[in-house]
Amino acid sequence: MFYWLIDFAGTVPVFNVFRYITFRTGGAVITGALFVFLFGPWIIDNLRLRQGKGQPIRTDGPQSHLVKVGTPTMGGLMILSGLVVSTLLWANPRNPYVWIVLAVTLGFGFVGFYDDYLKVTKQSHKGFAGRTRLLIEFIIAGAACYAFMRLGRDPLSSSLVIPFLKDVVLNLGWFFVIFGAFIVVGAGNAVNLTDGLDGLAIVPVMIASASFGFIAYLAGNAVFSDYLQINYVAGTGELAVLCGAVLGAGLGFLWFNAPPASIFMGDTGSLALGGMLGSIAVAVKHEIVLAVIGGLFVLEAVSVIVQVTSFKLTGKRVFRMAPIHHHFEQKGWTEPQIVIRFWIIAVILALAGLSTLKLR
Repeated sequence: MFYWLIDFAGTVPVFNVFRYITFRTGGAVITGALFVFLFGPWIIDNLRLRQGKGQPIRTDGPQSHLVKVGTPTMGGLMILSGLVVSTLLWANPRNPYVWIVLAVTLGFGFVGFYDDYLKVTKQSHKGFAGRTRLLIEFIIAGAACYAFMRLGRDPLSSSLVIPFLKDVVLNLGWFFVIFGAFIVVGAGNAVNLTDGLDGLAIVPVMIASASFGFIAYLAGNAVFSDYLQINYVAGTGELAVLCGAVLGAGLGFLWFNAPPASIFMGDTGSLALGGMLGSIAVAVKHEIVLAVIGGLFVLEAVSVIVQVTSFKLTGKRVFRMAPIHHHFEQKGWTEPQIVIRFWIIAVILALAGLSTLKLR
């Protein structure tokens, strides 16, 4: 809506400020936060009323989690509501990248919502069938990556950019759709695995969103991208507004998700936000940088893969419990210690990822 006010800039100069992505990104942050702050209590009360016993707690998990019985889940609905409202208000409605990333976010959010719904109604930690869920995610992600490829300029649109090497790109051709879909699906499920403690997932997501909002702004600006010698992708700068909306909605959600949490994010939020990060990374041609900035999510996912593989092959476990945040719980770390230390790691990794913008 605010973007349309630019049309009046010729007669009312003050409206010219809406031309700037930075201004609208700031507006998106504030709007997202206010929306979740204002409507969060109402959403929590309604979810608690409808869910009854709340999210089921695994009996084979850390015993300290049993005190969380009855806490409602699907808190991702709060984040997605704030994100969508804020993005629709502040982003350019003519930009296709915004709509594609929103479609991935809401598509993954729907898959996560159905998974949460099954868990709550059946009072079991087993939700959506794994293979069916992955198939749906790959279809959504593949369609988005195909759209990105059609929007971009050849041959960059189907290429993988290597950080640190400004002139090295690998043209993947049509295989780029499969590769990009793997990145998006992997990011969604990695964030999902990270969401196991109060506040653990949302802050790293906000850090990664802020980082990719900055990258999207630079990659979508011909002057800045040329100066930094990164690949220019026209139109992606508008994704900074969407990232700002995530940052604001995430801040509002953290208010209610801080220990002891009044609500859990659930797969509704974690899958959606992870898919969003993955799709933005593919859009701005920084897929490898996502593995650095989102290194905490990668660590969580790898710990599960290593644990499962080791147990199937040798019958032995590498970690006391996976994902790795549960391993540290079993070692005696308190929940706040794990959460805050993982936040610190997320900040360090984000700084390392952003440094690749200049190291070319």
